[in-house]
Formats: sequence, C-alpha cells, structure tokens
Amino acid sequence: MGLDLKTSEFLEQMANRDGKPLHESTPDEVRAFGSAMAELAGPAPQMARVEEIAIDVPDGAVKLRILVPIEAPRGVLVYYHGGGWVIGAIDEFDTLARKLAERTSCAVVLVEYRLAPEHRYPAAVDDSYAALEWVGEHLADIAGEEAPLIVAGDSAGGNLAAVMAIRARDRGGPPIALQVLIYPATDADFSRPSHNDPENQLLLTHEGMVWFWDHYLPESARRTEPDASPLHTPDLSGLPPAVVLTAEYDVLRDEGEAYAERLIQANVPTDLKRYVGQMHGFFVLLMLPGSELGFQQVVKAVKACVVKARKVRLVQQR
Repeated sequence: MGLDLKTSEFLEQMANRDGKPLHESTPDEVRAFGSAMAELAGPAPQMARVEEIAIDVPDGAVKLRILVPIEAPRGVLVYYHGGGWVIGAIDEFDTLARKLAERTSCAVVLVEYRLAPEHRYPAAVDDSYAALEWVGEHLADIAGEEAPLIVAGDSAGGNLAAVMAIRARDRGGPPIALQVLIYPATDADFSRPSHNDPENQLLLTHEGMVWFWDHYLPESARRTEPDASPLHTPDLSGLPPAVVLTAEYDVLRDEGEAYAERLIQANVPTDLKRYVGQMHGFFVLLMLPGSELGFQQVVKAVKACVVKARKVRLVQQR
C-alpha cells in the first residue's frame, strides 16, 4: 500500500512553501515552521481547569500545563512532546493534549522540557523526570490519590516517555501504569533499513534525524547511553505495559519496532501496531485521517488501563 492520499496531498502543499530542508536550517528557522504547523490543529475542546506551574531544576525551570477535562479525571497522563529535542513547545501541542484529555477522561500534563542546542542532553531527560516526580507527588490534587499515572509521547517525546518508565523503575519513582510510545526514537543507529529507504524520506528524513541528534547529543560515543537510546538498556523487565505505534513510511520505524520486540522478550505486555500508509508525524497532524486511527488505539488503551486500575483497587478494598 502506498502513502495515504490525504497525507500525499498534505506533503504536496508543504513542498510548495519553498522552505529549506530541515538539515540545512537553523533551530530557530525550524521552530518557526513548527509553530506555523500547530495552527493547523483546529479548535481545542474546553477544559474544566487549566493550570500552569513552573518547577525548579538545576540552572533553570520547567513549565507544566495541567489540563483537566470537564468530566472528572480518572487518571493522569504526562505527555512529552516531539520535535527531536530541538523544537516543539507546549503551546503547539495544546490542542492535541486537550483532545486526549477529553476522550480519555484523564487529566493531561504537558511538559515544557528545555531544548537543545541551548540545553543539550541530558537536560531534556532530567527535566522530564523532575516533571514526572512532581506529578507523582501531586497526583491527589490533579485527579485523586488512586488515579493511575501514564506516560506518553511522540517521536523524541516517545524517547523521553520510554526513558521515564525506566528511570521510575530504577529510582523508585512514581508507579507508572502504562507507557504510550508514538513512533519513538529509541536508538541513534542510522544504519537501519527504515532510515535509508528512499520512500521514508518525507516529513522527517535520515538527514533530518542526524541533524536532531547532532544538536541534542553531539558526542556520538555517548549516544548508546540508555538515557539517550533506551534500546540499549540492558534489562527491560518489570516495566509498565506499553502501547507502541509506528508508521510504515518512517525513518524511525525499525528502532521503534525493535524496542517493542525487546519489551515483549522481557515479558512486558506490549501492544505494537504499524500504521500502514502513514508517515512520521501522523499522530499529531490532527487534520489527517491517520491521526484519528492512532487516537482510537491510544484512547482505548488508556481507558482499559483506567478500568484495570479501578478493578485492582476494588479487590484490594475487599
């Protein structure tokens, strides 16, 4: 099957913008493009409560946006946005997060981790974990003491969500009920077939991913550190259940699926689905039909997680 028709039309429109390729651009130029793309997301659902707070981290602060849906929240989903650790902002993911909150009946916390190259690895990882710890400590205020805690993210955000699940396990951090990894970056290995397939050089290209890693973690020898490339984590056992979405036409497809296979081998319940006819970025492109398909899988998984957590509580109370 070829690329989805609506996606092909979208890419044609993008090609007419006369912009430079990502790998030939500066971070500021790419950030401006990302901001313009966010305007295509459409109207955002109303929330019962929106709160912004800043938590202190070494040499700075991390902003969190807490989105509480109109229906009483039954869980809390911490969302790490994509953008190669270089671009992206919570304002650009606000509509997506609100839609997740509305459809899952969970509060969603967006994390504005600091970006490279101004703040290189491991700043994004440390910021993300500081945010996770804060949410864990304030779970009762957000959605109730017994609400399940879920981590999720797309692309570089999927990388961070995966690392958060591992850190929480290894550091005795907040118990995580589910990890949702949307076409995650899991390994800085540019030799995989999906990285070099000409058909996959679309919204994200091989050269573009190299550009992102060069800004995020220039020291190539450190890119196999588990906090940078979670696929290199020696032991993945004992991690929370995972939902992994990959796209057929995506340079990151192989590493995302390799991570899912590692999770399966470690006996971690894992729901892996490759979206045929879709490209990298399909989930956050809310105007395209592929996004709705991905949403349905994520919403179903989150709701099932919430129901399971409730059943466990009822058993424990007997």
